[in-house]
Amino acid sequence: MAKQANNAGTTLGFEAQLWAVANKLHGNMEPSDYKHVVLGLIFLKYISDAFESKRADLLADELADPEDPEEYLAENVFWVPKAARWSHLQARAKLPTIGKDIDDAMLAIEGRNASLKGVLPKDYARPALNKVMLGELIDLVSGIGMAEVADRSRDILGRVYEYFLGGFAGAEGKRGGEFYTPRSVVRLLVEMLEPYKGRVYDPCCGSGGMFVQSERFVEEHGGRIGDIAIYGQESNYTTWRLAKMNLAVRGIDADIRWNNEGSFHKDELPDLKANFILANPPFNFSDWGGGRLREDARWTFGVPPVGNANYAWLQHIHHHLAPNGTAGVVLANGSMSTVTSGEGEIRRALIEADAVDCMIALPGQLFYSTQIPACLWFLTRNKNPGGGFRDRRGEVLFIDARKIGHMVDRTRKEFSDEDIARVADTYHAWRGASDVAAYLDEPGFSKFATLAEIREQDHVLTPGRYVGAAPSEEDDVPFEERFAELRETLTRQFDESEELSARIRQKLKQVPL
Repeated sequence: MAKQANNAGTTLGFEAQLWAVANKLHGNMEPSDYKHVVLGLIFLKYISDAFESKRADLLADELADPEDPEEYLAENVFWVPKAARWSHLQARAKLPTIGKDIDDAMLAIEGRNASLKGVLPKDYARPALNKVMLGELIDLVSGIGMAEVADRSRDILGRVYEYFLGGFAGAEGKRGGEFYTPRSVVRLLVEMLEPYKGRVYDPCCGSGGMFVQSERFVEEHGGRIGDIAIYGQESNYTTWRLAKMNLAVRGIDADIRWNNEGSFHKDELPDLKANFILANPPFNFSDWGGGRLREDARWTFGVPPVGNANYAWLQHIHHHLAPNGTAGVVLANGSMSTVTSGEGEIRRALIEADAVDCMIALPGQLFYSTQIPACLWFLTRNKNPGGGFRDRRGEVLFIDARKIGHMVDRTRKEFSDEDIARVADTYHAWRGASDVAAYLDEPGFSKFATLAEIREQDHVLTPGRYVGAAPSEEDDVPFEERFAELRETLTRQFDESEELSARIRQKLKQVPL
């Protein structure tokens, strides 16, 4: 059964107050700039605290050498030179040179820790950054976890870092969604896939939230952090740096690659076969360079259209699944029903190959970056893997989750622990996991359909077609959600029309007069 986390245990109580205080200090700085200032300081405090804790242990051990960097690296603790330790910076917080002191500290840490090379922010000395504000931020960060023992203090710092990532995503709006997937959506994916052991992969990993939640899942269910190996790729250099720091703050060892070409054009992990893949690709990404990838081994089910990367992502992810691997992917709702540019045929091929395991329609207003309604695709390589799961070949589970969730502010919705448990437990029951009750269809919420039934629906995967939602329930769909879905459809059709027009113009140029 999905673990119903206690909300009090997943928030710190003072996170919101801490965010409010930090937010007052930024002055005229844009959130996109300010987040690197704040997150860099939290990261610096974290690794310094971890170093000092390990140093205290080594000092108490007569056989250990507290000045040997190898003693720290062996415990996955970064070596922090004297001038970069938090106590040194805190003592200099009110000096006008504090910006340069922090930059020097970041450079010194990168110089002694190869895995952090090029990751840390190093522009604290710039004239535009108010040094009084910087000193006040140092004082604020200094108080995080001060009353706790070392391990608990570092855990708090990691959770504050994660909370602030979400806060900055909200402050940046659409741009924030490029590096951050809302925590409740990530938790739903993780609770459904249950990544207990094996290789976990995200081909567009943003700031690394999928990995943090996967590690937390293993810990909360009594496993060991080392039971999963983490792999990822990110094309945005700034976002890749956030991911590296986010994982380091959590003490998570991961192989996260960066190049500006992205996973389609320069797959950094071409031979990886992952047990679990979690991904939130950019919705309806049109500028993905598909024209240069007309022939590729990943396009098993059909060549994806040049003007939309949705089915390129699905096939890239399926390509990287291990023989018994499963994947959860966030995509725009239109992906479930589109028939334009060959996408309908690709979807049909995916379904007929029994690669689609479960489809979930999500409520609107879950994401910072878009009002486009979204869905979750769950792909699998094997619907009869054994190990407690029943043979579900020829079946697909549909869940309509549009009516669950609650508003957390004027514009955004979240899933509660109970919402997540309801959806995840439904999936686990259908898969036949031994620790949940037998599955039963729930009209208006869930139903499993056979391939024959899906063929009757022309291979459209919209859950509302299968779960038996009454017309009165359909009327309850918010106007904003319906309008956003219509706008998405019109935008896609316009883009496809523009693409077709461009091809026609190109062909006309080639016709001899």
